[in-house]
Order: sequence, then C-alpha cells, then structure tokens
Amino acid sequence: MNIAVLMGGLSPERDVSLASGAAVGKGLKERGHRVRVLDVYDAEGDRWAAFERAIRSTEVEEAEVVFLALHGDEGENGTVQALLDLQGKPYTGSGVMASALAMDKVMTKRIFDLGGIPNPEWVVVSPSAGGSEIRSAIESIGGIPVVTKPIDQGSTVGISIVRDAQCLTEATEEAGKYSEHVLVERYIPGRELTVAIFGSEALPLVEIVPEGGFYDYTCKYTKGKSRYVCPAEIEAGKTHEIQELARKAFDLLDCEGFARVDLRLTDDGRPFFLEINTVPGMTATSLVPMAAKAAGIEFPELVERICLLALGRGKEVRVK
Repeated sequence: MNIAVLMGGLSPERDVSLASGAAVGKGLKERGHRVRVLDVYDAEGDRWAAFERAIRSTEVEEAEVVFLALHGDEGENGTVQALLDLQGKPYTGSGVMASALAMDKVMTKRIFDLGGIPNPEWVVVSPSAGGSEIRSAIESIGGIPVVTKPIDQGSTVGISIVRDAQCLTEATEEAGKYSEHVLVERYIPGRELTVAIFGSEALPLVEIVPEGGFYDYTCKYTKGKSRYVCPAEIEAGKTHEIQELARKAFDLLDCEGFARVDLRLTDDGRPFFLEINTVPGMTATSLVPMAAKAAGIEFPELVERICLLALGRGKEVRVK
C-alpha cells in the first residue's frame, strides 16, 4: 500500500505525536509498504494553514490511506477527519462525529450516562468561577477528593488529583489553561486499567501501575516511570465484563477501527469508565501495541491491519 502518516501538529501533545508517527512509519515500512511521514506543522502557528497544506500535499493525494498519528486538538476532534472526508481519502480510526464526541469529555460522559456505562459522578465548572461556587459544585458529587481536567485534551494534559480543598482553585486554573470549561470528577480509588478495541474485538486488559500512584504525562511517556501488567491479573468473569462494557462504550460513540477505553476498577470490583481515546499513542511505551502483542499481534502487523480496517478490507479479520 501507499500510505501517508500524519503526525506532529501544534497541540500540547506534539512530541508524543511525533514519536507515534515515527514508530508507525517504521512499522509499515517493515511490512513492505511505501510510506510518507508528514509533520503537520506551521512555523507561524497557523493550524489551518498547516492542515490545509498537509491534506492537499502530493503525499496525501497519492496515498491509498492516511494513518492518523495526530494527538490532541484538530487531530482528534474531527477536524482533520472532516478535511480528509472532503478529499475522499480513507483514514485510520473513527470518523468526524465519533472523534468529536470522544474528544469532548463532557459529551462522552453524557453518552455514558444515557447508555448505562458506569463512570464517576461529575460536574462542569468555569475556570473563572469563585471558590465558593467551585466548592459547592464539588460537594454535589460527594466532595474531596476529585479529579480536575480540561474537557478536550488528552495525555493527562492539565489534569490534577485534588485531595485538599485549598488546592481547588489552583487545579481549576491549571485545567483552564487548556480549555474554556473544566470537568470535575469524583476520584475513584483503585486500579488503573485500559482496554484496546481493535476492529470488533476487545484485546487483553492492561493494568498500569504508575510510580507515585498517578499516571500523569511523565509516567505515560518516560520509560521506567510506570509498570504494566498485560494481560491484567483479573479473574476471567470480571475481565469479560469490562471488555464487554468497553465494546459497548466504543459502539455508543460510533467509533471505528481501533481505540483505547480507560477505566478505574475499585477494590470491590466495580469498573468506572473515564474516556475513549480515538487516536491512542503508538510509541514504544504505548498501551494498544502492548495489548495487541499479548493477543499475538506484533507492532508492524498491527499498524498494517489498522490500515486495512480503514480501507474496509480487514473488518472481519479476527485477532489470533
């Protein structure tokens, strides 16, 4: 296949995107494909100019399929997907609507609530709200501890775990640097898990054990800062329950191709789903490749089969 890989961009996740794109390009080349890797970047910081140049480039026009390794902002919120749809160009992952819904954590929560997907109680606050207003909102979901996060960022950008009411304002302001509104969730103690959905199947669960207990940006992308257990050591019945709920969440948002569903599991075995990542990381420490390997799929084969899914030729190909 002739494949264009889009990476980089100007979001806070640029560095991770560059790493994902480079790894994807290398893997596809190992499978014998013709690969062009493009950094969607504009020195003047003009996102639209960068995306327009990339979409209209010779590399994309000649490609049979575009592999999206753009994390954050326009790479995940449906913008680049819409531009590629207008060009009639197949691309990996979910379409415009699913991408937009999954990127908006509030819309994801509303769909989870309507669809019966268990998730932490939540409220939305403004970064400019007064302390008393924020405290009142948090009391409505059970009070401290809570998690504050921007409503439309990934890779734990701007996220804080608030265990002291004195830190609420600071945490809200930090999240507000990246989004006009801040999602506040009840903190769920327990185990950190993720489920990769590939085609129509849920791959083996991955448990993340971060250094210091918080799976932040540093722990995600620095080797040795987190320990991973795959398959997660969870009894078969509970594993199946979590996988089925993850598949349901994937379908509720009308996701396609592949995605990663993140959750917390309490000590008494209750799963609470957090979000869906429609353009998950594909770096050396990424979770989807880890889960795929546990299912017998090595990285080069994984990225090739993701491209086949995008072309509609591999939808019925099951994991080994």
